[in-house]
Amino acid sequence: MHLSHQSDTSPPGSGLGAWWRRDARFDVTASLVVFLVAVPLSLGIAAASGAPVAAGLIAAVVGGIVAGLLGGAPLQVSGPAAGLVVVVAETVDRFGWRTTCLITAAAGVLQVVLGVSRVGRYALAISPTVVRAMLAGIGLSILLGQLNVALGSTSEPSAWRNVTAYAGNLGSLQPHALGAAALVILTLVLWPRLPDRVRVVPGPLVAVVGATLVAFAWLPDAPRVDLGGSLLSQIGLPELPDTSMLAFLGAVLTITIIASVESLLSAVAVDKLHGSTRSDLDRELLGQGAANSLSGLLGGLPVTGVIVRSATNVASGARTRGSAVLHGLWVLVFAVLLGGLVEQIPLAALAGLLIVMGFQLVKPSDMRDAHARGELWIYVVTIVGVLALNLVEGVMIGLVGALAVILWRVATVHAVAERRGHAPDGRELWCVDVRGTLSFLSTPKLVRALNQVPLGQVVEVDLLVDYVDAATEEQLALWQNRYEVAGGTVEVERPTPAAEVSSAPAKVVPRTDRQWKPWSTWQAAQPRNRLGATRLLATGIREYHRRATDELLPVYEDLDGGQAPDAFFLSCVDSRVVPNLLTSSGPGDLFTVRTMGNLVPGGDDASVSAPLRFALDSLEVPTIVVCGHSGCGAMSAALEVDTAASDPVARWMRHAQPSLDAWRAGHPVGRSAAAEGLSEADQLSQVNVAVALDRLATEAGDADVDLIGLWLRVADGTMWMLQGDRFVPLTDAELTALAPPR
Repeated sequence: MHLSHQSDTSPPGSGLGAWWRRDARFDVTASLVVFLVAVPLSLGIAAASGAPVAAGLIAAVVGGIVAGLLGGAPLQVSGPAAGLVVVVAETVDRFGWRTTCLITAAAGVLQVVLGVSRVGRYALAISPTVVRAMLAGIGLSILLGQLNVALGSTSEPSAWRNVTAYAGNLGSLQPHALGAAALVILTLVLWPRLPDRVRVVPGPLVAVVGATLVAFAWLPDAPRVDLGGSLLSQIGLPELPDTSMLAFLGAVLTITIIASVESLLSAVAVDKLHGSTRSDLDRELLGQGAANSLSGLLGGLPVTGVIVRSATNVASGARTRGSAVLHGLWVLVFAVLLGGLVEQIPLAALAGLLIVMGFQLVKPSDMRDAHARGELWIYVVTIVGVLALNLVEGVMIGLVGALAVILWRVATVHAVAERRGHAPDGRELWCVDVRGTLSFLSTPKLVRALNQVPLGQVVEVDLLVDYVDAATEEQLALWQNRYEVAGGTVEVERPTPAAEVSSAPAKVVPRTDRQWKPWSTWQAAQPRNRLGATRLLATGIREYHRRATDELLPVYEDLDGGQAPDAFFLSCVDSRVVPNLLTSSGPGDLFTVRTMGNLVPGGDDASVSAPLRFALDSLEVPTIVVCGHSGCGAMSAALEVDTAASDPVARWMRHAQPSLDAWRAGHPVGRSAAAEGLSEADQLSQVNVAVALDRLATEAGDADVDLIGLWLRVADGTMWMLQGDRFVPLTDAELTALAPPR
């Protein structure tokens, strides 16, 4: 495995010469790919919005050039987006197209104001469940409307009217429209399953071009796209509204909020894709606002950051914002010089494209996430509101529901007092388990639980909470003082130090000081004998039962029928190496084998080859990992032990001979380790990981697996990865680049 290139997201700007020498070849290639994706999507979104088709191309040009130059997310590509189709269609239906252009321009000005005010980051405070439900509702609205277009009719302004129109449209079905739409849908469904060399050409382009060629040959009467003249002739001044100013301002605010949220969420997602410089969200709002202002004045659709085009941009190797700018220029050249080709596209072909886009906005993973957070009902209610009422009212219903959930969680806390046996001094041991959020609203329930504990006993108050406010902290301190004055003993376990707990919320899923830490950091000192070790182990298991089983129970239930681990993980038996801790993994993730020195024996010893064969053949693991570490006792022994001896350690260390021979022969990994100033044992440890990987690769044969070499430096807890002929410390940026997008 090797690290992917870290994107240089600096703008070409004044460094045009440096950009031309270093990044131009990457940006030009990526911009052409994005251009091929953008053209059919822009045309389809314009058609679905009830706007002139040319408005989609104008928005693509302005979004690419203006937002590309001025925005704060250099690798994000902007243009017309499916997320605004419903609200734009409603706006056009109510105000007319030219007034909608004025609304778009005004929304852009408001976005600029928001960017100058530096409130960009706060737009991300909207509940993710509501945002995803909004997009799903938009997707369903698009799908319901474009089905009528695929049947040869027109899209209705509401979801219900679209559904009720199906019966009549089926009776007057136009086969040429249905055929063109079906061809596009079939192409887009099958395209991801084709070989990579075929999928170099974007699927939407192939689908639309294919349907256009079929329509040209066999469907001459199929309704086509009508640009209404050249692109330049479509540019015109917007018009003032002839309705109430309050309704006009409401439409401006609606487009501002939705366009801003979609752009900022897309920018954050793009950051995860390229793993390089984080986006400046306030500057991104400025860039989006400038693009919307100009797009509206020129007669274009509203502009947002578009995740489909942005992901294509990153995947195609874009280095700088030059790619987004160039994509806008290609769209401009195409629209001005080749507008006649656009008018050969059947409207039903664009309907098929939009049906697939609408379907893709409804993601089962979003529903699963909402269900896991107990917010599925918010997701459903928001979608129903968007479909039954309109986009703004549906989103407002969802936001009210999300606020109600927050208030309920703040007011609800689990607080139970239970007797757990006896303390070493003979007194009763009581535990008060507290889970949730501790605010003044939940303080009475906590006090009731505390008052159930008899006086004079040993009490452990277990705060597995994400927040404790000052009022609750004060009540807890008063109760503890009174209880201890009366002869009792109280120990309060907090997720973080008290000062941090009372000043700021912790993580949503809190972790206590006990989790992932050695026993010695949270258990009373025990003598190093059998009884002391048993007490440590028993206390640890009790802690696991009390803290982990609630969260892990669903996981174990899913794993009851079998396992499907993601990696075969070979590590050393050293107690300092904890694979699940190092990889933040849990039950079912790793198929772990541990040997002394993470050695891979040969010959008749199948202690590693047997589980590897099982992992490959029966479990089909896609990854093999070997993890060594610094200060390895086995590697030190390999340098000193007489392998001719007959004791078990000497016999086992014979398996280290291939690594020892490779190190002494000047293995490149060993030379790199020596250059880093590592000890001979640590040099050998790194060479041993490389040799073990080679051995396991031979054992794996033709199996299609990734091979990864890791090395833990115990002194600072950092992980190193084998890159070519040397181990490289993994930084946050490198790990972000390696990690797949969520």
